[in-house]
Amino acid sequence: MFERLRTRLLLFLAVLGPGFITAVVDNDAGGIFTYSEAGARFGYNPLWTMAPVTVVLIITQVMCSRMGAVTGKGLSDLIREEFGLRMTFFVMAALLAVNLTNVTANFAGIAGSLEIFEVNRYISVPLGALAVWLLVVKGTYRSVEKIFLVASAFYVAYVISAVMIEPDWGQALESSVIPVVYFDGPYLAILIGLVGTSVAPWMQFYLQSAVVEKGIDAKQFSESRAEVIVGCIAMAFIKFFIIVCAAGAIWSVQPREIHDAAEAALALRPLGPYAYILFSAGLFNASLLAASILPLSTAYSVCEGLGFESGVNHRFGEARVFYGLYTLLIVVGAGLVLWPGFPLVRMILLSQVLNGILLPLILILILRLVNRQDLMGEWVNSKLDNILAYGTVVVMIGLSLTLVVLTVWTNRPV
Repeated sequence: MFERLRTRLLLFLAVLGPGFITAVVDNDAGGIFTYSEAGARFGYNPLWTMAPVTVVLIITQVMCSRMGAVTGKGLSDLIREEFGLRMTFFVMAALLAVNLTNVTANFAGIAGSLEIFEVNRYISVPLGALAVWLLVVKGTYRSVEKIFLVASAFYVAYVISAVMIEPDWGQALESSVIPVVYFDGPYLAILIGLVGTSVAPWMQFYLQSAVVEKGIDAKQFSESRAEVIVGCIAMAFIKFFIIVCAAGAIWSVQPREIHDAAEAALALRPLGPYAYILFSAGLFNASLLAASILPLSTAYSVCEGLGFESGVNHRFGEARVFYGLYTLLIVVGAGLVLWPGFPLVRMILLSQVLNGILLPLILILILRLVNRQDLMGEWVNSKLDNILAYGTVVVMIGLSLTLVVLTVWTNRPV
């Protein structure tokens, strides 16, 4: 029995990377801002979304991991082959636009987290951009993955910060199991944003591409599935503590909007010096890590979809479009943060809502693919997986339409 457990553990460690990194890095600067905004404006109430969103994330990520392991192809590749170049171009264009806002949000996170310590953004952002560019362009998949895994461990800073500020744990736990929904534009926007940043479209493309590049096949899928589930639970765990931090430090004193994630960190300062330092350090780490992965995910998706060579294991000369797009996203994302007067906060929240609006389309395409008997064979979806996934599509479309109607009806943006 011990030998069997040892073998399973070694197999798990062999496939560790794609699922865990994808889920944990989803708590990027835009996500941290959205979670902080949710806690600062609505307290512990949004915590009820955690459990259903985590279930949806697990189902979605497991589907993509399974498709990558069984077919040996990325999601963009499959969309092009099964739905044609026109649909692929539309999806890639929408994904590129949404991901650019997410990349910009992460460079804003780098700037904000270090400005707390009086480091000028005109220094921190260019240095951060250069660091993430060199990491991917000069590295291999194996070396890049190891760095990403080490960086993922630093998310524990949010857990420590939450414990230090001594929030109302009873109310937090109660709100985690009792849903609170009211039809108000800002609250619905936050709900859509929480789903959009937790089950972001870019994640599905990156995970499947990473599974393929790592060489995981159907024989290793059970270990890959376990790794995906562990990553999703870790993501939810971190998200819980970030919302609790903002609710305990801001909402419990005076409910209000915040202007960036760094403002949430500063709100922790009166509650103890180490809590806000840890929150800021966590924001910097999350922003830098996501500023590497989001452009990488986008480059993977677009190049696969349009038939160009892609992958970190290729040299620059072998995948010029791949590395060129990666570089362009970093340069534009960093440049927008340095542009005076750019409406950064509004764009960050909008990016999370756009993630939530784009998600149903991506889920429908994934479901069409994963249920193809000729493509997946015995690995097609179960009935329960389909019910939960299509239910998510219906709920997200309903939330998005409600948000649009409320915005038009009240004649004001959320």
